[in-house]
Amino acid sequence: MHAATEGSMPTRYPDPAVIALDPRFKELVLPLAAIERLATGSRWAEGPVWFGDGRYLLWSDVPNDRIMRWDEVSGQTHVWRHASNHANGNTRDRQGRLITCEHLGRRVTRTEHDGRITVLADRYQGKRLNSPNDVVVKSDGSIWFTDPPFGIIGYYQGEKAEQELPAAIYRVCPDSGAVERVCDTVNGPNGLAFSPDEKRLYVIESRSRPRNVLVFDVSNDGRALGPSRVLFDAADGTPDGFRVDVDGNLWCGWGMGTPELDGVRVYSQQGELLGRIALPERCANLCFGGKHRNRLFMASCTSIYSLFVNTQGAAAP
Repeated sequence: MHAATEGSMPTRYPDPAVIALDPRFKELVLPLAAIERLATGSRWAEGPVWFGDGRYLLWSDVPNDRIMRWDEVSGQTHVWRHASNHANGNTRDRQGRLITCEHLGRRVTRTEHDGRITVLADRYQGKRLNSPNDVVVKSDGSIWFTDPPFGIIGYYQGEKAEQELPAAIYRVCPDSGAVERVCDTVNGPNGLAFSPDEKRLYVIESRSRPRNVLVFDVSNDGRALGPSRVLFDAADGTPDGFRVDVDGNLWCGWGMGTPELDGVRVYSQQGELLGRIALPERCANLCFGGKHRNRLFMASCTSIYSLFVNTQGAAAP
């Protein structure tokens, strides 16, 4: 495979690390684009989020307790926030503000435009959340996040603490700010994403064996979830975080087991495997960005990789 290194030129077009497993995948990728490594030096890179108005990418370096920034214009990387409370998942709200899941704070926060931090959720029915993991914002402004206990089971991605609530998926009401539990039946809820029309919510069940990618129908009022069903199981793989493109395909961070599993796998909305992007590291999470939302940014263990693709990340309706 083509293992891109920071600052290197691609060795070959098309990149042999971009692998079609279904003819439909060839329509989603570009023959004149290759994988690039943009930055390295993290311990566990997670939660990438694109800021198009500033042309930069933020991501969490969870064990190092910091949020990093890569600048598209200069190509430079630096620490954006020290002492991030072991931040993990990130996204932006409808006003362009950063929404962050914190393991150490056991909370979901919003960074205001002036830099102040507002706590959006840290408790449910008087009990502390576990360690919010991943987060998305719906077009109505509601904030949906997963809350497994991964950040409180040891001292690497947070601090060891007692679990007060079952692992669950929550919704923060855009009007009242009330925290609502929408599902507590997923075994280790991890990455989550809405379909482009927001009629379905996909969630990775990371404590099932094998891991499942579940799909829920969203109620007509957009506040509740129907029963889950398995879209596909990961067999020997370990999906973590993912995003959806404008056609509803799922681009999933993947890895562990053997090196052949590391990278990104792309599935149709029916759960059919279309192709994969081989990386030299496990990919934890990813996002679409760039001027046209056609650049895939992949947070992969120690490094951030990118690939221009022939589709766009889904925008909220």
